[in-house]
Amino acid sequence: MSDFNPEASQSAAPPLTVEEARANLHSKDLSLRYYAAWWLGKHRISEPAVVDALIEALDDEADRTELGGYPLRRNAARALGKLADIRAVPGLIRCLDCSDFYVREAAAQSLEMLGDKAAIPALKPLLADGVNAAERVPGRPHLVQPCEAIMEALGTLKATEAIGLIQPFLEHSNQRVQYAALRAMYQLTGEDTYGQRLVEALQGKDVVLRRAALADLGAIGYLPAAEAIASASTENSFKLIALRGILEKQISSDTELSADAIRVMDLLDALL
Repeated sequence: MSDFNPEASQSAAPPLTVEEARANLHSKDLSLRYYAAWWLGKHRISEPAVVDALIEALDDEADRTELGGYPLRRNAARALGKLADIRAVPGLIRCLDCSDFYVREAAAQSLEMLGDKAAIPALKPLLADGVNAAERVPGRPHLVQPCEAIMEALGTLKATEAIGLIQPFLEHSNQRVQYAALRAMYQLTGEDTYGQRLVEALQGKDVVLRRAALADLGAIGYLPAAEAIASASTENSFKLIALRGILEKQISSDTELSADAIRVMDLLDALL
């Protein structure tokens, strides 16, 4: 849903050292600060001073687009999710009230990555308008709220108290929103029907939606989907990522390699 591709716009920039990136976070040149925030997150530079500077950038008012977006805040929010420092949680929660859709989306994604349940009460209200929250804003390329990121975060955070808020999205006309709801509901209830609906989505006509379903199945580690993933009509790179997600869950839950884990490893090997 993003309005720009950070990897595409920033990967062509000249390389930095950690010292340069750290210094650039405090530069008067906003473009240097913007790139430094992305670079430090990409390279997982989690020094306390870096985290502090990124948290400060979440309240930046200087870097603003003509349409009211906050590019530096977006990059800082994305970076903080990768640095595993829960000191960022309060600042990211504040970002959920930002007028910029993409700041809210990045904050929800990073709060999911940080895994702090303190974010749950702040995430739930963003779904309070029901399916209207997933309607497209006229003249803009995004929805009213970043519903996919919010539901995925609530699912990962095991926010069972949000089940009633998520259920209405299961039949939404936007299929990606549907998939996010199915993913979250499986995580929150463990009911097989939600995983099976994601497996069925692998037979859809739109390859972009098939990729999205693969990502969701991998994220929830849905073992019954392993063979369907391996045979899905998508690029092997997407199938490998999904199968690795399933394998990681099998390995984390077993003290030794189970027959299921070995089966998934065989599917991975066949795709390499």
